[in-house]
Order: sequence, then structure tokens, then C-alpha cells
Amino acid sequence: MELIAMKIAAIGAAGIAAQWLAWRLQLPAIVLLLAAGFAMGPATGLIDPVRDFGEIYKPAVGLAVAIILFEGGLTLNFREIRETSQTVRRVIFPGGLFVWIGAALAAHYAGGLSWPAAIILGAVLVVTGPTVIMPLLRSAKLKSRPGAILRWEAIINDPIGALYAVVAFEVFLVWQGATSAAQIAVDIAVAFAFAIIAGYGLGRALAWAFGRGHVPDYLKAPVLFATVIALFALSNLLLEESGLLTVTIMGITLANSRIASLTEVRRFKETVTILLVSGLFILLTAALDWPTIRSLDWGAAAFVALLLFVVRPLAVFIATIGSPLSWQERLLVGWIAPRGIVAVAVIGLFGTSLVNLGIEDGTKMIAFTFAVVVASIILHGFSLGPLARRLGLRSTEEPGLLIVGGSRWTTALAGKLHEMDVPVRISDPNWNHLSEARFASIPVHYGEILSEHAHHHLDLNRYGALLAATDNDAYNALVCTDFGPDIGRTNIFQIGDHSQRTERQTLSFTLGGKQLFSPGLEIHELDRRVRQGWTFQSTRLTDEFTHDDFVGTRSVDTRVILWRKPGGRLVFAAAAADQKPQKNDVILSFAPPRPKKDVPAASTAKPVPDLPDA
Repeated sequence: MELIAMKIAAIGAAGIAAQWLAWRLQLPAIVLLLAAGFAMGPATGLIDPVRDFGEIYKPAVGLAVAIILFEGGLTLNFREIRETSQTVRRVIFPGGLFVWIGAALAAHYAGGLSWPAAIILGAVLVVTGPTVIMPLLRSAKLKSRPGAILRWEAIINDPIGALYAVVAFEVFLVWQGATSAAQIAVDIAVAFAFAIIAGYGLGRALAWAFGRGHVPDYLKAPVLFATVIALFALSNLLLEESGLLTVTIMGITLANSRIASLTEVRRFKETVTILLVSGLFILLTAALDWPTIRSLDWGAAAFVALLLFVVRPLAVFIATIGSPLSWQERLLVGWIAPRGIVAVAVIGLFGTSLVNLGIEDGTKMIAFTFAVVVASIILHGFSLGPLARRLGLRSTEEPGLLIVGGSRWTTALAGKLHEMDVPVRISDPNWNHLSEARFASIPVHYGEILSEHAHHHLDLNRYGALLAATDNDAYNALVCTDFGPDIGRTNIFQIGDHSQRTERQTLSFTLGGKQLFSPGLEIHELDRRVRQGWTFQSTRLTDEFTHDDFVGTRSVDTRVILWRKPGGRLVFAAAAADQKPQKNDVILSFAPPRPKKDVPAASTAKPVPDLPDA
């Protein structure tokens, strides 16, 4: 028992270590998770999931996949795809059917699989894996439309692909004479009806219970977990793998219900999902054995190449004829289709079942699926960012600054950032506060930044930092607290002066963002300084003009806001107390007007290069 506990701990530690290393190295996390699973399984034999966990292994994998799909469903709000809903439907159906047919033909004629194995394999490979797509989209920073299509397709296609495989397997049983066609038709109809009615009904019931306060906040996440597990198990009693569709429908229903506490629940479930994804990828890869790996041949390579380079792009191209997508978007969506946990988990179930029924290709199906998973993750994971950049579908090279609160000072700040080619936008619900920014051709967002409309229409991928700069300290803190999990606590800032306030008047340190200035300054004081002639200046450091020279030639009242690295990354002075700008960095400062008498007259004095970023 202690040994099993140690193996579980090793899986968890390896999974999180792979996630962290992927973040540090800017690599697709799934690639490192696969490497960790291979090292702990086939390479060393440290972990053998079937041997170590026995009969509980497959049910546990199924429950984990159900929770992952439910959490994915919680992210799908219909408002996000108003402009892409028709395209999403086309990519899923008939696009999914085209992939099924094409993959089955490729598996039979190129891969050499028998028709039963080829048809079931083609059905399973309709899925595109939200566990892989989500991390890729997070790092690729796609524009909203192609990103929404890939995200919706990945989450909805997973249960649909599993159900395609169920239908194909049940038809095979009819062909074998193991059951009747009428019975299969009834089972499928009942399972689909239950998935839709139970998934939608329970989703609405939970939304009503949460909204009316019948479930306390601290019990909402546990209630959701228990409901997902029970619903998944009950649905699977009617038809194997139909539970995946049921819990996905329930998640989408909850996502489109107006529940105030859903954001906190979703963030908790995202944390759990990262743990589950990390552990599952390692477990499923560790379950591979050398005979399965050695069964891969040139036929398998031909099948993978046809699926990735011909079947999927052609299916998407045909399905999206007449859609509003540009050719660049069709090319990107057609290429990006990495497979993940659901494909491996489902094919493991049907591969074993086919072997038990005398179809030896069942084992080969598992090897083919792993080959597709590994190839698609590596090829799509490393090509998504460069391809999106080449096609002009990436929102920006380096995220900029989102400013909340329109004023004379924030307009001047945004104007200087705009000159430096830094993406910037000012948001304010008061139209008059945005007038100066609009006249200066600075991008603005007119509306409440905390509203659902802003969440769905403001592309946060473009902004790597946020500054709350209204005249209301409590509102600034609320904005920073709300956006902290999305943008990152270390990239959230607010103005204000809390140094002279009593403990009773000061907000908790757990709320709000970092104070932009130290000592702090209120927005009215900053506006007053702009009227007095204070300006924003951008200064590039060189070998001849170093940071020490910058400090020596500036007034002691000058406030450094941030500096921009050569690659475009913004470093805020408030969050980098132990750092200082280096050569080729461009410093953005807020400085008072220089008195005439302070202007050096001697020709030997060093010039002060207040230059826009070039």
C-alpha cells in the first residue's frame, strides 16, 4: 500500500513539474507530460497502471475524463460564438463525419487494419482534445474567432467522437450476431434522450439552487463534483461512454446560466483539471508496453501522415465552404487538431473489447492512436504559434496594457505607449471620460469593465498587464481582484495613496493590485501634474547612455513607470524592485518640466535622449 501511495505521489510530482517546466521554457506542456509518462512507464517500468491499480484503473480514468469535459463545458458561453456558431456547427457536423470516413479509409488501406478496427479507430479520432487545445491556445494568443472555433470544437467533439465509436462498436456486435439491431437502436435512442434531458435538466436545477441560495458557497464545488460523477456513472449504465456527452451538456447549460458564483467555481475546477490532465497523460503513456510500440510500422506512419495532412484539412475545407472564415482561418483550423486523453482512454476500452471478440487489430488500434497523439501534439504544438503569426491570426507579439479609467493622465500615458507601438486601451463607462482619448485616436472600450459584455468582447489576450486608475480606490481594488486570476497577480496595478490611511481605512492586502507609485499618488494629483507640464518620456538605454546616466540626468521627482525589453515585454518598476533596465531597454517615465536653468549649456554635457521607441 505504501508503495502505491509513493507511485501516486510520483505521478503528481512529475505532472506538476512538467507543467512548470513547460511554462518556464515556453513549450507545450503535453509534450513534457508524454515524455514523463514514457520515462516512468515503458523506459523504466517504474509504473504499470494496469498492474499497480488493477480494476479501478479504467473507471478512474473515465471519471477523470468526465470531470475534464464538464470543466471544459463550463467555459463555453454561447455569447462567445455568435459570429462563429454556424462555422462551429459545420466543423463538428458534417466535418466530424468527413474525418471519420477519411480516417477509416486511411486506417484500412494505408494502415492495414481490418474494417471493424478501422471504422472504430476513425470514429475515435474525430475528437480533437480540449486537454491539449486549451494550453496551446493559452500560449498561442490567437484572435478571438479561430480560437473560439478550436475551443468549442475540441470540447464538443470529444463526447461526440466517443459516441461515434460506441455506435460503430454496437453495429459490429449486430454484424457478429451478438445482439439485435432493434435493441441497439433502442439503447442508443434512450441514451441520447437521457443525455440531453438529464444534462440540461440537472444543469438548470443546479443553476436555480445556486442562484436562490439553497446551496452555500463552500458546498457548490463539492456538489458539482458529486453530481458530475453520479450523472456520468448513471448515463454509462444505459450506454457505454454516453456519460461524456451528458456531463458536457450539463457544463454548457451551467455556463450559459446567470450564476454570480460560477467564476469562483470554474477557477477551482480549472485547478483540479490541471492536476487530472497531468496525472492522466502520465498514466496513459505509462500504460504502453514495448510490444505495442514495436507494432508500429510504415503503414502506421502512412496512416498518421494521411490523417494529419490530408483527411483533417480536407474535411474542414469542405465543411466550411461558404462560411465567413478567411482562407487563413480555414487553413489554421484545418491543420490544428491535436488528440489527447479522451482518444487514448476510449480506444483502450474498445481495443480490449475487440481483442476479446477475436479481432487481433484491437491492440494495433491502441498503438495507432498513441502515434497520432504524439505526432499531432508535437507537430501542432510547435507549429501553432509560428503558423498563426505567419497567417496574421495572432492577436499581438507581446501583450500590452489595459487601463481602467479615463482621465487626462491616463490619456497621456496611453498616448505615449501608443507611440511606442505598445498595445493599449482605455476602458470607462463614462463617455465623457473617453473624449480626449478618442480625439487622440487611442483605442477605447466604452462600458463597464466588470460586465459580462466586456468579458466576451474585450480580447484579454492582447493585454499582459492592467492598471486601475479611477478616482475610486475601492473600485480599483475590485477590478484588480477580479482580473488577477486572468492576467496574473504580478501584472495587476492600481494607483492611490494608502500610506497615510489608518488600518480601518485600508483594504486587505489580499485585495487589489500592486501600487503603481511608491509613495502613492491619487488620480487627481496626477491630473494636476499633467496640467502643470509633467510629461511622459521614453528613453532608450545604450552603451553610451546607461541606466546610471539616466538617473543622473533626471529630476529626483521623476517616476519610472516601466521599461520595454527589446522583444516587446513590459517590465513595471513597481513589480521589479530588484531589477533595473539594461542596454536597449526603453524606459517610460513621468517627469516634471525641466527648468530653463537646469538645461546644460556646456558642449561636454551628455545629451539626454528623450526619444520615442524606434
